Amino acid sequence: MAGPLLQVRGLRVSLPSARGPVDAVRGIDLDLARGRTLGLIGESGCGKSMTALALMGLLPDAARASGSIRFDGQELVGLDDAAMCRLRGRRIAMVFQEPMTALDPLQPLWRTVSQPLRIHRGLDARSARAEALRLLDRVQLPQAAQRLDARPHQLSGGQRQRVMIAAALACGPELLIADEPTTALDATLQREILALIGTLVTDSGMALLLISHDLDLMARSVERVMVMYGGTVVEEGPGAQVLAAPAHPYTRGLVGARPRLGATRGARLATIPGRVPALGDWPAGCPFADRCGWVVDACRAGMPAPVGVGADRAARCIRLTSAHTPDSR
Repeated sequence: MAGPLLQVRGLRVSLPSARGPVDAVRGIDLDLARGRTLGLIGESGCGKSMTALALMGLLPDAARASGSIRFDGQELVGLDDAAMCRLRGRRIAMVFQEPMTALDPLQPLWRTVSQPLRIHRGLDARSARAEALRLLDRVQLPQAAQRLDARPHQLSGGQRQRVMIAAALACGPELLIADEPTTALDATLQREILALIGTLVTDSGMALLLISHDLDLMARSVERVMVMYGGTVVEEGPGAQVLAAPAHPYTRGLVGARPRLGATRGARLATIPGRVPALGDWPAGCPFADRCGWVVDACRAGMPAPVGVGADRAARCIRLTSAHTPDSR
C-alpha cells in the first residue's frame, strides 16, 4: 500500500530573537494522502502559516527547519534551492493569505497566471497566454478574456483571490496549500471559492492543506483537522467530530467563542481569557496552561503527550478522561 503523499515528523522551525533562537513550530507530525483534505486551525501566532512556509521551503532566511518533511518519499528538509524550485509551483503550490501583496502589481494577469507554465513547461508567450485564459475561465473569473492584461489593483478582492488560485493550479499540483484563502471575502464568495477548490480535489486527486481560523469554514471543507496552539498540535481528528464535540480546553474555547444564529440580542460571546504568548514566552509544560481553566500543577511539568479521546482522535491534555471532561486530579 502506498504511503501518504506528504509525511511530516517532528517538524520544528526556529527563529532568531534578542534572547537567542526561539521555536515558532514545535514538533509537528502530520500525514496527508492524495485526494484527502486536512485543516490547520488556531489563533494568529499559533504556528499555522509558519508550518505552511516550511512545507513550501519559503521560510525567512534566518529561520531554521529541522525534523522531516517527506513529499512523495523525497526529503525536503535540507533540500537545495534549485531542487526545491523544481517542485514548487509544479508539484506543490500555495494560495497565499493576502493576494494584493502576493501578486506582482506590475505584471498583467496572464503573465502572473502562466509564470509556472513558462518556468516548468517552457511554454512560449502565445501558448502561455492561451493557457492563462483557460485557467482564469476555470476559476470563473468574470470577463476573463477582457482582463488578461489587467493589473491586480483593477480587480476586487474576490477576483484577485481567483487569480491566485488559477496561478497555483496552473501546473496541476499534487498538493495545494491554501492559507486563509477566503479572508475578507463575503459569504457568497467564500462558498464559491471553497466549492471550486473542493471540486478540484475530487476531480484531480489533489491533496489539500487548508489553513484558517474560521471553524465553520473548516467544518464544511475538510475531512480532518489539527488544532494548533503554542507552535504544536493540541488536538486532531475527524473535522466534524472535533468541532462538534471538542476535547482539549483550547478547542472548547474556540468552538464556544463562535457567534451563533438565534443567540439573544446583545448577549456577550464567550471568550478565552488572556492572549497567545509571544514567541519564546510559552509557559513550561502545556502551552495553554496560563489561559486554561482546568490547569493543575502537573500541567506545567512537561509537554503533555497525546491522549486518545475516541476513534482516530487525540488531544494533548493530562486532564482528559474518555468522556472528554477533566478528571478529579
